[in-house]
Amino acid sequence: MSRQSTRHLVVIEPSVFAFNPETAETNDFQVNARESSDTVNTRALSEFRAFRDMLVEAGATVTTLLGAKGCPDAIFPNWFSTHDDGTAFLYPMMAANRRRERTDDLVSFFRKFYNLRDEFVHCELEDRALEATGSMVLDRVNRVVYAGKSRRTDERLVLDWCMKTGYEPVIFETVDHEGKPVYHTDLVIWIGTEVCGVGAGMIVEADRDRVLKSLSRTREVITLDNAQIRNFCGNSVEIRGYDDQAMLVMSDTAYGMLTSDQISRINRYYTKILHSSLGTIETYGGSSARGVVQELF
Repeated sequence: MSRQSTRHLVVIEPSVFAFNPETAETNDFQVNARESSDTVNTRALSEFRAFRDMLVEAGATVTTLLGAKGCPDAIFPNWFSTHDDGTAFLYPMMAANRRRERTDDLVSFFRKFYNLRDEFVHCELEDRALEATGSMVLDRVNRVVYAGKSRRTDERLVLDWCMKTGYEPVIFETVDHEGKPVYHTDLVIWIGTEVCGVGAGMIVEADRDRVLKSLSRTREVITLDNAQIRNFCGNSVEIRGYDDQAMLVMSDTAYGMLTSDQISRINRYYTKILHSSLGTIETYGGSSARGVVQELF
């Protein structure tokens, strides 16, 4: 049986971090606070390194790779995913400067360890995108994909990916705080081994019960309100640490938005909730803890 989470993680240290104007139209979680580029970059790197060190101290094995130059979103590894059958997929990205994150050196690194599949990448030429575990939240145990449709999550590509991997698709529509589709599904849903969190209010009413029913078949569902989703509570990820202990990882922002009841329910399933300051990354990048971490299965 596949496992939902792993102790082996990869993070990408950016050569530069900044507000990305090429993604701003679709990412309503992204805010340009117009501080100096040096201030933003320095603070984001400090947050990134403290976050990575937190994961290591908790017992995760973390591989740090260096991101491509001139790619302001390189800190978010949305262009690949790995799987416990030894395969890794490369994905088509919406923004041109995000496509450049797939450098030859980084692709060669993954090719050393995985059967690398790149049959989806050409869809960029058709302006179709599927951005890895940002677009597709995976229930790896039961082989179900949850995907909220958006310009960065093409429904046909989700279905094609499911046909190739044997996953069951659960595709739905979302609406964010600006009335547009949520750009990535991993802002709305996180899935652990026995518990999950879902921003039910950001799933359109016609699809909501179907998604909740699917999630509740195998897990306790913790419902997150729209304010919690806006503050990145949905962008959490389960990892493994020392002695294979399961932990949930999120940002300080997200943790501060959880209610005492939600924390109590989460703690039934996890040794610890790990959280770290990611405020600069969240503000300028519009993503959080889950967006920074990618698993190595």
